[in-house]
Formats: sequence, structure tokens, C-alpha cells
Amino acid sequence: MPIKVRDYEVDSQGIVNNANYQHYLEHTRHMFCEQAGVSFRDMHAAGIDPVVRRIEIDYLRPLGLGDSMVSRIALFRQGPMFVFRQDIFTPEGEPVVHAMVDIVCLENGRLTRGERLAEAFAKYL
Repeated sequence: MPIKVRDYEVDSQGIVNNANYQHYLEHTRHMFCEQAGVSFRDMHAAGIDPVVRRIEIDYLRPLGLGDSMVSRIALFRQGPMFVFRQDIFTPEGEPVVHAMVDIVCLENGRLTRGERLAEAFAKYL
């Protein structure tokens, strides 16, 4: 389902500010986790905190006020990191943003190899 850009997300030029794309990407990751059966609130209550280590974003074309977007996500593992490949498209399929987001896992405040998180994401890895 496409999501519409809201007026508070655009700058004085009428286009989406680059910082908003990180919010869109984060929201997509949260939705992915919920669909995988693990919410951030539940993970935190269990002492598991996935945190962003690095984000690499290519901005391919701007979105403007009232534009719609579709956010897609894929997950793979690279050692202890969980790497999300995330793309935002127009509803017609035109690429808007391509991002690679590296996530590491803290358990009770300590960096881990993320095995408990890997169990939760097993069917997606």
C-alpha cells in the first residue's frame, strides 16, 4: 500500500528533506519486525536492542508534497551484523532511494553476535 508524503515532511523547496527518508526506512524496519513477530518493545523488554551501526543512502530522485511511495526491504546476515537492503519507489516503480542499513545487536547493553535475534529472523535470512 503506497504511503503519501505529508506537508510537514517537505521543505521550503517543496521536496522531502533528506532526513525524512531515514524515518521512512526506520518505520519500514519496525513494520518488518512486527510482521516477523517481534516488536522493538518486546525485544527491549527481553534485553535485546538492535541498533544502527551504519547507513548508506543513495538519493535517486526527490519526492514532493502529496507524492506516494512504496518501501521494500530485504534482510541478510554478514557476520554479527544484520544488513537490511531497503528501497523506496514511486507507485509506478521508479527508484527514489536505495539504502543499506547495518544493524548490530546489544543484549543487556553488551554487543553480541546477535544469535537470539537471528532466531527471531530465521525464516527471513
